[in-house]
Amino acid sequence: MSRRKKTRIVQEPPLFKQFKPAGVPARILKRINISVGEYEALRLADYEGLSHLEAAKKMEISRPTFTRLIDRARNKIATALIEGKEIFFHGGNFKFLRDLIKCMDCGEISRSKNVKKILEECPYCSSEEVVYLNQQFRGRQGRGGRRRGGGGRHGRR
Repeated sequence: MSRRKKTRIVQEPPLFKQFKPAGVPARILKRINISVGEYEALRLADYEGLSHLEAAKKMEISRPTFTRLIDRARNKIATALIEGKEIFFHGGNFKFLRDLIKCMDCGEISRSKNVKKILEECPYCSSEEVVYLNQQFRGRQGRGGRRRGGGGRHGRR
């Protein structure tokens, strides 16, 4: 029996759930799944420019595990770009540190470290058309990820 995977710490969810080649309907594309942990590894190493050791500490995993994660993520991204596949982010064993709320009217994104302080309306334009971005990612999430239950626009009862 394999060992249970350690929870990866992820700063915040990706802004988008998927990317695809322009002009091609998603229904005819093959999909490449990238876990939320692999996304975070890419963000830390390639976007923020952290060393593998620094990034591993932020994700609370070992450096060799981080290296395997980033190698897998880079290979998947390269495959998707070269073969014209859809990139889809989901799954994994992770915990978000921040919540993201996106206004569907003005497009602004609000960030919060307090899970209980979910916005009901946009602080910029007062629209009630807000989406809780953390909720769209599936996986075994701890505090800060998808909440159990459901109901309501933000997954609360």
